[in-house]
Amino acid sequence: MAGYSELMAQAQALMAQAEQARKNELASVIADIKAKMKQFGISTADLGGSASGGKKGKSKSSAPPKYKGPNGELWAGGPGRKPEWVRTVLASGKSIEDFRI
Repeated sequence: MAGYSELMAQAQALMAQAEQARKNELASVIADIKAKMKQFGISTADLGGSASGGKKGKSKSSAPPKYKGPNGELWAGGPGRKPEWVRTVLASGKSIEDFRI
């Protein structure tokens, strides 16, 4: 039976593969959606979005960053989903405090 660290490495490799597959499929899905919208004369306003394509809702936090990732990524450490680099750091056994600004 594989050990915990080996299983975690396999899980991370599979997640990377899944993300790459999603990115590969994304362009064709978007092109298909745009073609159907053009074919049927559908606008973003018809879909409930704004005509300019802007997002509604909460804006990004204006909290100052508390952590700096290995590639210069910044994170304020607030509630919600942690950025991918933070999850990677924590999964590797390191402390997030090592990246405090």
